[in-house]
Amino acid sequence: LARRKPSPTIDNLNARIRAWWVMIGIFGISVLIGPGATLVLFTLISFYTFREFISLTPTHPADNLPLVAAFYLFLPGQYWLIWTDWYGLMSILIPVYGFVLLPCLAVAKGDVDDFLPRVARTQWALMLTVYCISHAPALLTLDIPGYRREGYLLLFFLLTVSQFSDVAQYVVGKLYGRRKVAPIVSRPRRGRGCWAAVPRPWRWAPGYGGSPRSARWWRRRWPPSSSPWASSAASCFRR
Repeated sequence: LARRKPSPTIDNLNARIRAWWVMIGIFGISVLIGPGATLVLFTLISFYTFREFISLTPTHPADNLPLVAAFYLFLPGQYWLIWTDWYGLMSILIPVYGFVLLPCLAVAKGDVDDFLPRVARTQWALMLTVYCISHAPALLTLDIPGYRREGYLLLFFLLTVSQFSDVAQYVVGKLYGRRKVAPIVSRPRRGRGCWAAVPRPWRWAPGYGGSPRSARWWRRRWPPSSSPWASSAASCFRR
């Protein structure tokens, strides 16, 4: 299509497809190497996303100590707890201890100018780029009776549903979308595309994730129409 009729939309779609294949290749290599490689991969992802987040937000010289603690204490500590399968501490390290320690470090030099915005930026950068992302490789540590050592399938399932949601919102948004959503933040994001990214994976995921019997069980317990707000929250959280 790009050769017959050049279009920015087609070029964008081709770029997305190439990026998906790169992600599949990296994920496949990490699976072949072992759980340690997958954990290192997500550690690097958290590191670079956290660095990118901080580079886009205004910082203050007094923030150096909290940032050092975030980069060299909480980030590796979160993934070390996953590696040691210490779920209890992993689940509260950042949202409890991190949220308490970072404000204390921020006032260690006695500078309280813009204290709340400064601390909130570091806290939520750590929460979004480290704590949330770390739950993906944490799927490898789940010990489900009858499905041991199949955490990679859960991780693959998560990535597949996420990519399907991305495809749905992009294609529907380009074909049928009219009203832009937050055009300053994301120009191609359109209203119908965002709504397509919510219910379609919710309906498709149960059938993909198991046998027809398990799919029917999931649909009886939580039919797609019964929890639109939960679907919306999950889609927004993923993004």
